[in-house]
Amino acid sequence: MRAVGAVVGALITVSVGFVPNAVAADAQSQQWYLESMQAEQMWKASRGEGVKVAVLDTGVNPNTPSLKGQVLVDEVPESVSYHATEDYSGHGTSMAELIAGTGSDGGLQGLAPGAKIVPYRVQLGGLKTGTAEYEKTPKAWEALKAAADTDAKIISMSFGGMTTEEDEAAINYAASKGKLLIASVGNNAEDGGSGYINYPAAYPYVVGVSAVDASGKVSKFASSGNDVDLAAPGQDFPGWCNTKFSSYCDREGTSPAAAIASASAALIWSAHPDWTVNQVTRALIDTAGRTWSKDNPSKYLGYGIVRPRMVLENANYDPGAADTDPLAEENGGDLLAKSGASSSAASSAPSDSASTSSQAPEKGSTGGTSAAGSSAESADDSNTLWIALGAAAAVIVIGGAGAAVLRTRRAR
Repeated sequence: MRAVGAVVGALITVSVGFVPNAVAADAQSQQWYLESMQAEQMWKASRGEGVKVAVLDTGVNPNTPSLKGQVLVDEVPESVSYHATEDYSGHGTSMAELIAGTGSDGGLQGLAPGAKIVPYRVQLGGLKTGTAEYEKTPKAWEALKAAADTDAKIISMSFGGMTTEEDEAAINYAASKGKLLIASVGNNAEDGGSGYINYPAAYPYVVGVSAVDASGKVSKFASSGNDVDLAAPGQDFPGWCNTKFSSYCDREGTSPAAAIASASAALIWSAHPDWTVNQVTRALIDTAGRTWSKDNPSKYLGYGIVRPRMVLENANYDPGAADTDPLAEENGGDLLAKSGASSSAASSAPSDSASTSSQAPEKGSTGGTSAAGSSAESADDSNTLWIALGAAAAVIVIGGAGAAVLRTRRAR
Protein backbone atom coordinates (compact mmCIF):
# COMPACT_ATOMS: atom_id res chain seq x y z
CA MET A 1 0.00 0.00 0.00
CA ARG A 2 0.99 3.62 -0.39
CA ALA A 3 0.12 6.38 2.01
CA VAL A 4 -3.11 8.27 1.58
CA GLY A 5 -2.33 11.88 0.73
CA ALA A 6 -5.12 13.57 2.66
CA VAL A 7 -5.18 14.23 6.37
CA VAL A 8 -7.56 11.89 8.18
CA GLY A 9 -9.07 13.76 11.10
CA ALA A 10 -6.21 15.19 13.12
CA LEU A 11 -3.72 12.65 11.86
CA ILE A 12 -0.87 13.44 9.51
CA THR A 13 -0.12 11.06 6.67
CA VAL A 14 3.07 9.06 6.42
CA SER A 15 4.65 9.12 2.96
CA VAL A 16 5.73 5.54 2.48
CA GLY A 17 4.47 2.23 1.19
CA PHE A 18 4.92 -1.50 1.72
CA VAL A 19 4.91 -4.53 -0.49
CA PRO A 20 4.02 -6.85 2.40
CA ASN A 21 4.46 -10.15 0.58
CA ALA A 22 8.03 -9.36 -0.43
CA VAL A 23 10.20 -10.09 2.59
CA ALA A 24 13.82 -9.04 2.54
CA ALA A 25 15.82 -11.93 3.98
CA ASP A 26 19.12 -10.11 3.60
CA ALA A 27 18.42 -6.43 4.13
CA GLN A 28 21.82 -4.98 3.26
CA SER A 29 22.11 -6.88 0.00
CA GLN A 30 19.00 -5.01 -1.16
CA GLN A 31 20.34 -1.58 -0.30
CA TRP A 32 21.50 -1.11 -3.88
CA TYR A 33 22.16 2.61 -3.55
CA LEU A 34 25.05 2.13 -1.10
CA GLU A 35 27.20 0.85 -3.96
CA SER A 36 25.86 3.37 -6.46
CA MET A 37 26.59 6.26 -4.11
CA GLN A 38 30.00 4.73 -3.29
CA ALA A 39 29.28 4.67 0.45
CA GLU A 40 32.47 2.82 1.37
CA GLN A 41 34.53 5.49 -0.35
CA MET A 42 32.60 8.30 1.34
CA TRP A 43 33.03 6.74 4.78
CA LYS A 44 36.78 7.18 4.47
CA ALA A 45 36.15 10.93 4.61
CA SER A 46 33.03 11.10 6.77
CA ARG A 47 30.61 8.80 8.57
CA GLY A 48 28.47 11.57 9.99
CA GLU A 49 30.21 11.80 13.36
CA GLY A 50 29.21 14.72 15.54
CA VAL A 51 25.92 15.34 13.75
CA LYS A 52 22.55 14.78 15.39
CA VAL A 53 19.50 14.23 13.21
CA ALA A 54 16.09 14.85 14.73
CA VAL A 55 13.68 12.33 13.21
CA LEU A 56 10.06 13.45 13.47
CA ASP A 57 8.04 10.34 12.74
CA THR A 58 6.14 7.48 14.37
CA GLY A 59 8.84 7.06 17.01
CA VAL A 60 12.02 5.00 16.93
CA ASN A 61 12.86 1.64 18.45
CA PRO A 62 16.37 2.13 19.88
CA ASN A 63 16.86 -1.58 20.47
CA THR A 64 16.99 -2.97 16.94
CA PRO A 65 20.42 -4.47 16.20
CA SER A 66 21.19 -1.66 13.76
CA LEU A 67 20.23 1.16 16.14
CA LYS A 68 21.74 0.06 19.46
CA GLY A 69 23.76 3.01 20.73
CA GLN A 70 22.55 5.26 17.90
CA VAL A 71 19.38 6.73 19.38
CA LEU A 72 19.53 9.54 21.95
CA VAL A 73 16.16 9.05 23.64
CA ASP A 74 17.22 10.99 26.73
CA GLU A 75 17.79 14.12 24.65
CA VAL A 76 14.11 14.43 23.73
CA PRO A 77 12.63 17.13 25.99
CA GLU A 78 10.33 15.56 28.56
CA SER A 79 7.79 18.33 28.14
CA VAL A 80 7.26 17.32 24.54
CA SER A 81 7.90 13.59 24.47
CA TYR A 82 5.91 12.62 27.57
CA HIS A 83 8.44 9.78 27.52
CA ALA A 84 6.60 8.55 24.41
CA THR A 85 9.18 7.68 21.77
CA GLU A 86 8.10 4.08 21.17
CA ASP A 87 7.45 3.42 17.48
CA TYR A 88 3.78 2.65 16.80
CA SER A 89 4.15 1.51 13.17
CA GLY A 90 7.77 0.66 12.33
CA HIS A 91 8.03 3.59 9.91
CA GLY A 92 10.13 5.88 12.09
CA THR A 93 12.55 3.12 13.01
CA SER A 94 13.07 2.35 9.33
CA MET A 95 13.86 6.01 8.61
CA ALA A 96 16.29 6.15 11.54
CA GLU A 97 18.11 3.03 10.31
CA LEU A 98 18.41 4.41 6.79
CA ILE A 99 20.07 7.49 8.25
CA ALA A 100 22.30 6.15 11.02
CA GLY A 101 21.95 2.37 11.26
CA THR A 102 25.16 0.46 11.93
CA GLY A 103 24.13 -2.61 9.94
CA SER A 104 24.79 -4.90 12.90
CA ASP A 105 23.39 -8.45 12.73
CA GLY A 106 22.10 -7.98 9.20
CA GLY A 107 20.11 -4.84 9.95
CA LEU A 108 19.84 -1.87 7.62
CA GLN A 109 23.08 -0.03 6.98
CA GLY A 110 22.66 3.69 7.43
CA LEU A 111 24.28 6.06 4.96
CA ALA A 112 25.66 8.10 7.88
CA PRO A 113 26.42 5.47 10.54
CA GLY A 114 28.43 7.91 12.64
CA ALA A 115 25.48 10.26 13.12
CA LYS A 116 23.06 10.03 16.05
CA ILE A 117 19.27 10.02 16.00
CA VAL A 118 17.06 12.05 18.31
CA PRO A 119 13.56 10.54 18.00
CA TYR A 120 10.44 12.71 18.08
CA ARG A 121 7.26 10.67 17.98
CA VAL A 122 4.40 12.70 16.49
CA GLN A 123 0.73 12.17 15.69
CA LEU A 124 0.75 10.47 12.29
CA GLY A 125 -1.56 8.07 10.50
CA GLY A 126 -1.87 4.73 12.29
CA LEU A 127 -2.21 6.23 15.76
CA LYS A 128 -5.77 5.90 16.99
CA THR A 129 -7.36 9.19 17.99
CA GLY A 130 -8.91 9.61 21.42
CA THR A 131 -6.61 7.09 23.08
CA ALA A 132 -4.19 7.79 25.91
CA GLU A 133 -1.38 6.87 23.51
CA TYR A 134 -2.57 9.54 21.09
CA GLU A 135 -2.99 12.20 23.76
CA LYS A 136 0.54 11.62 25.04
CA THR A 137 2.00 11.99 21.57
CA PRO A 138 2.95 15.55 20.51
CA LYS A 139 1.61 17.26 17.44
CA ALA A 140 4.18 17.69 14.69
CA TRP A 141 4.55 21.42 15.26
CA GLU A 142 5.19 20.90 18.97
CA ALA A 143 7.93 18.38 18.27
CA LEU A 144 9.42 20.58 15.55
CA LYS A 145 9.69 23.61 17.83
CA ALA A 146 11.27 21.49 20.54
CA ALA A 147 13.80 20.02 18.10
CA ALA A 148 14.64 23.52 16.89
CA ASP A 149 15.77 24.45 20.40
CA THR A 150 18.30 21.60 20.58
CA ASP A 151 21.72 21.07 19.01
CA ALA A 152 20.35 18.76 16.32
CA LYS A 153 21.55 20.17 12.98
CA ILE A 154 19.13 18.34 10.68
CA ILE A 155 15.39 17.75 11.10
CA SER A 156 14.08 14.91 8.92
CA MET A 157 10.32 14.75 8.28
CA SER A 158 8.94 11.88 6.19
CA PHE A 159 5.25 12.74 6.34
CA GLY A 160 2.66 15.23 5.16
CA GLY A 161 -0.30 17.14 6.53
CA MET A 162 1.36 20.09 8.32
CA THR A 163 -1.05 22.77 7.08
CA THR A 164 -2.09 24.79 10.13
CA GLU A 165 -0.90 28.19 11.30
CA GLU A 166 0.96 26.49 14.14
CA ASP A 167 2.68 24.20 11.66
CA GLU A 168 3.85 27.06 9.46
CA ALA A 169 5.05 29.06 12.45
CA ALA A 170 7.05 26.06 13.68
CA ILE A 171 8.71 25.67 10.26
CA ASN A 172 9.75 29.31 10.26
CA TYR A 173 10.95 29.06 13.85
CA ALA A 174 13.13 26.03 13.10
CA ALA A 175 14.54 27.73 10.00
CA SER A 176 15.36 30.80 12.09
CA LYS A 177 17.41 28.55 14.37
CA GLY A 178 19.66 27.46 11.51
CA LYS A 179 18.27 23.94 11.16
CA LEU A 180 18.33 22.08 7.87
CA LEU A 181 14.72 21.00 7.31
CA ILE A 182 14.28 18.04 4.94
CA ALA A 183 10.92 16.49 4.05
CA SER A 184 9.39 13.99 1.64
CA VAL A 185 7.30 15.49 -1.16
CA GLY A 186 4.68 12.72 -1.09
CA ASN A 187 3.54 9.65 -3.00
CA ASN A 188 0.54 11.16 -4.71
CA ALA A 189 1.40 11.03 -8.42
CA GLU A 190 -0.68 7.96 -9.15
CA ASP A 191 -3.67 9.44 -7.32
CA GLY A 192 -4.21 11.69 -10.31
CA GLY A 193 -1.91 13.65 -12.56
CA SER A 194 1.38 14.69 -11.03
CA GLY A 195 -0.09 14.60 -7.53
CA TYR A 196 0.37 17.30 -4.98
CA ILE A 197 3.32 18.14 -2.76
CA ASN A 198 3.03 17.36 0.92
CA TYR A 199 3.38 19.97 3.61
CA PRO A 200 5.88 20.47 5.21
CA ALA A 201 7.87 19.84 1.99
CA ALA A 202 5.95 22.60 0.20
CA TYR A 203 6.78 25.26 2.78
CA PRO A 204 9.56 27.80 2.24
CA TYR A 205 12.81 26.90 3.99
CA VAL A 206 12.13 23.17 3.67
CA VAL A 207 14.11 21.01 1.22
CA GLY A 208 11.55 18.82 -0.55
CA VAL A 209 12.83 15.40 -1.65
CA SER A 210 11.48 13.14 -4.39
CA ALA A 211 12.37 9.50 -5.11
CA VAL A 212 14.20 7.59 -7.85
CA ASP A 213 14.78 3.91 -8.56
CA ALA A 214 18.02 2.04 -9.18
CA SER A 215 18.13 3.10 -12.83
CA GLY A 216 17.84 6.80 -11.97
CA LYS A 217 14.21 7.05 -13.07
CA VAL A 218 11.72 9.16 -11.18
CA SER A 219 9.51 6.84 -9.14
CA LYS A 220 6.02 6.57 -10.61
CA PHE A 221 4.39 7.34 -7.27
CA ALA A 222 6.47 10.46 -6.48
CA SER A 223 4.64 13.78 -6.39
CA SER A 224 6.03 16.50 -8.62
CA GLY A 225 5.83 20.24 -8.79
CA ASN A 226 7.52 23.50 -7.95
CA ASP A 227 8.51 22.41 -4.46
CA VAL A 228 10.71 19.45 -5.38
CA ASP A 229 14.28 20.49 -4.56
CA LEU A 230 16.26 17.23 -4.64
CA ALA A 231 15.82 13.52 -5.23
CA ALA A 232 17.26 10.40 -3.60
CA PRO A 233 16.82 6.61 -3.77
CA GLY A 234 13.29 5.71 -2.73
CA GLN A 235 12.28 2.22 -3.78
CA ASP A 236 13.16 -1.46 -3.94
CA PHE A 237 14.94 -1.74 -0.61
CA PRO A 238 13.80 -2.82 2.86
CA GLY A 239 12.09 -1.30 5.86
CA TRP A 240 10.50 -2.82 8.93
CA CYS A 241 7.20 -4.58 8.23
CA ASN A 242 5.55 -3.65 11.53
CA THR A 243 6.10 -3.08 15.24
CA LYS A 244 7.11 -6.68 15.87
CA PHE A 245 10.50 -5.77 14.34
CA SER A 246 11.00 -9.38 13.31
CA SER A 247 11.43 -8.94 9.57
CA TYR A 248 11.90 -6.41 6.80
CA CYS A 249 9.57 -5.91 3.86
CA ASP A 250 10.25 -4.23 0.52
CA ARG A 251 9.53 -0.55 0.91
CA GLU A 252 9.08 2.38 -1.41
CA GLY A 253 8.21 6.04 -1.11
CA THR A 254 9.56 9.53 -0.84
CA SER A 255 9.88 8.91 2.91
CA PRO A 256 13.06 6.82 2.60
CA ALA A 257 14.31 9.27 -0.03
CA ALA A 258 14.06 12.09 2.51
CA ALA A 259 15.90 9.96 5.06
CA ILE A 260 18.75 9.29 2.62
CA ALA A 261 18.93 12.98 1.76
CA SER A 262 19.15 13.74 5.49
CA ALA A 263 21.97 11.23 5.86
CA SER A 264 23.75 12.83 2.89
CA ALA A 265 23.59 16.19 4.62
CA ALA A 266 24.93 14.62 7.81
CA LEU A 267 27.98 13.29 5.96
CA ILE A 268 28.74 16.73 4.55
CA TRP A 269 28.15 18.61 7.80
CA SER A 270 30.31 16.17 9.74
CA ALA A 271 33.20 16.74 7.34
CA HIS A 272 32.69 20.51 7.53
CA PRO A 273 31.35 21.26 11.03
CA ASP A 274 31.99 25.00 10.67
CA TRP A 275 29.64 25.32 7.68
CA THR A 276 26.21 26.89 8.09
CA VAL A 277 22.90 25.47 6.97
CA ASN A 278 23.13 27.67 3.86
CA GLN A 279 26.48 26.19 2.89
CA VAL A 280 25.39 22.59 3.44
CA THR A 281 22.22 23.19 1.42
CA ARG A 282 24.25 24.83 -1.34
CA ALA A 283 26.64 21.88 -1.40
CA LEU A 284 23.74 19.45 -1.85
CA ILE A 285 22.34 21.55 -4.69
CA ASP A 286 25.63 22.27 -6.45
CA THR A 287 26.76 18.65 -6.60
CA ALA A 288 23.41 16.98 -7.29
CA GLY A 289 23.36 14.75 -10.37
CA ARG A 290 21.47 16.31 -13.28
CA THR A 291 21.59 16.63 -17.06
CA TRP A 292 19.87 20.02 -17.14
CA SER A 293 20.87 23.53 -16.18
CA LYS A 294 20.89 24.35 -12.50
CA ASP A 295 19.11 27.56 -13.43
CA ASN A 296 16.13 25.54 -14.67
CA PRO A 297 15.28 22.97 -11.97
CA SER A 298 13.09 20.00 -12.77
CA LYS A 299 9.62 19.74 -11.28
CA TYR A 300 10.30 16.01 -10.93
CA LEU A 301 13.82 15.99 -9.47
CA GLY A 302 14.50 19.61 -8.59
CA TYR A 303 18.24 20.28 -8.74
CA GLY A 304 19.01 16.59 -9.16
CA ILE A 305 19.92 13.44 -7.24
CA VAL A 306 21.96 13.82 -4.07
CA ARG A 307 25.67 13.02 -4.41
CA PRO A 308 27.47 13.87 -1.15
CA ARG A 309 30.58 12.09 -2.42
CA MET A 310 31.22 14.96 -4.81
CA VAL A 311 31.64 17.30 -1.84
CA LEU A 312 33.60 14.90 0.36
CA GLU A 313 36.22 14.09 -2.26
CA ASN A 314 36.75 17.68 -3.40
CA ALA A 315 39.14 19.44 -1.03
CA ASN A 316 38.69 22.65 -3.03
CA TYR A 317 34.91 22.77 -2.99
CA ASP A 318 33.68 26.30 -2.28
CA PRO A 319 30.44 26.29 -0.27
CA GLY A 320 29.76 29.94 -0.97
CA ALA A 321 28.45 32.61 1.37
CA ALA A 322 27.66 31.47 4.90
CA ASP A 323 24.85 33.96 5.40
CA THR A 324 23.11 33.73 2.01
CA ASP A 325 20.21 31.32 1.48
CA PRO A 326 20.84 29.46 -1.82
CA LEU A 327 17.08 29.00 -2.20
CA ALA A 328 16.16 32.56 -1.24
CA GLU A 329 14.46 33.30 -4.57
CA GLU A 330 12.06 30.38 -4.43
CA ASN A 331 11.64 30.75 -0.67
CA GLY A 332 10.33 34.24 -1.19
CA GLY A 333 13.42 35.86 0.29
CA ASP A 334 16.08 35.22 2.87
CA LEU A 335 14.70 35.31 6.42
CA LEU A 336 18.00 36.60 7.76
CA ALA A 337 18.17 39.42 5.23
CA LYS A 338 14.54 40.41 5.75
CA SER A 339 14.89 40.47 9.53
CA GLY A 340 18.12 42.44 9.50
CA ALA A 341 19.52 40.19 12.22
CA SER A 342 23.21 39.45 12.50
CA SER A 343 24.50 36.20 11.05
CA SER A 344 25.75 35.13 14.47
CA ALA A 345 22.23 35.15 15.85
CA ALA A 346 21.42 31.85 14.19
CA SER A 347 24.73 30.44 13.03
CA SER A 348 24.51 32.49 9.83
CA ALA A 349 21.12 30.97 9.04
CA PRO A 350 17.69 32.58 8.53
CA SER A 351 16.82 34.19 11.86
CA ASP A 352 13.28 35.49 11.94
CA SER A 353 9.89 33.86 11.66
CA ALA A 354 7.63 34.93 8.83
CA SER A 355 4.00 35.68 9.58
CA THR A 356 1.59 32.78 9.42
CA SER A 357 -1.56 32.52 7.38
CA SER A 358 -4.66 30.37 7.48
CA GLN A 359 -3.75 28.80 4.16
CA ALA A 360 -0.40 27.08 3.58
CA PRO A 361 1.62 29.14 1.07
CA GLU A 362 3.30 27.99 -2.10
CA LYS A 363 7.07 27.86 -2.03
CA GLY A 364 8.91 29.81 -4.70
CA SER A 365 8.07 32.37 -7.33
CA THR A 366 8.56 32.40 -11.07
CA GLY A 367 11.49 30.83 -12.84
CA GLY A 368 14.31 28.75 -11.45
CA THR A 369 16.91 29.87 -8.98
CA SER A 370 20.66 29.40 -9.13
CA ALA A 371 22.55 28.47 -5.99
CA ALA A 372 25.50 30.72 -5.25
CA GLY A 373 29.04 29.40 -5.11
CA SER A 374 28.52 26.69 -7.71
CA SER A 375 31.16 24.06 -8.28
CA ALA A 376 29.07 21.32 -9.90
CA GLU A 377 30.25 19.58 -13.05
CA SER A 378 28.82 20.35 -16.44
CA ALA A 379 25.84 18.33 -17.66
CA ASP A 380 27.89 16.33 -20.15
CA ASP A 381 30.19 14.87 -17.48
CA SER A 382 29.94 11.08 -17.31
CA ASN A 383 29.57 11.40 -13.54
CA THR A 384 26.80 13.97 -13.68
CA LEU A 385 24.30 11.60 -12.06
CA TRP A 386 24.97 9.75 -8.85
CA ILE A 387 24.55 6.37 -10.55
CA ALA A 388 27.01 5.35 -13.28
CA LEU A 389 25.57 3.59 -16.30
CA GLY A 390 28.54 2.70 -18.46
CA ALA A 391 30.48 5.69 -19.81
CA ALA A 392 27.51 7.96 -20.39
CA ALA A 393 25.35 9.92 -17.99
CA ALA A 394 22.02 8.33 -17.17
CA VAL A 395 18.92 10.07 -18.45
CA ILE A 396 16.32 10.68 -15.80
CA VAL A 397 12.83 9.86 -16.90
CA ILE A 398 9.58 9.43 -15.11
CA GLY A 399 8.61 5.85 -14.42
CA GLY A 400 10.03 4.48 -17.68
CA ALA A 401 7.70 6.63 -19.75
CA GLY A 402 10.33 7.60 -22.29
CA ALA A 403 13.81 8.97 -22.82
CA ALA A 404 13.11 12.67 -22.53
CA VAL A 405 14.73 14.58 -19.72
CA LEU A 406 12.01 16.21 -17.63
CA ARG A 407 13.26 19.51 -16.42
CA THR A 408 11.09 22.61 -16.46
CA ARG A 409 9.35 23.64 -13.29
CA ARG A 410 8.54 26.67 -11.15
CA ALA A 411 6.52 28.45 -13.83
CA ARG A 412 3.42 29.92 -12.23
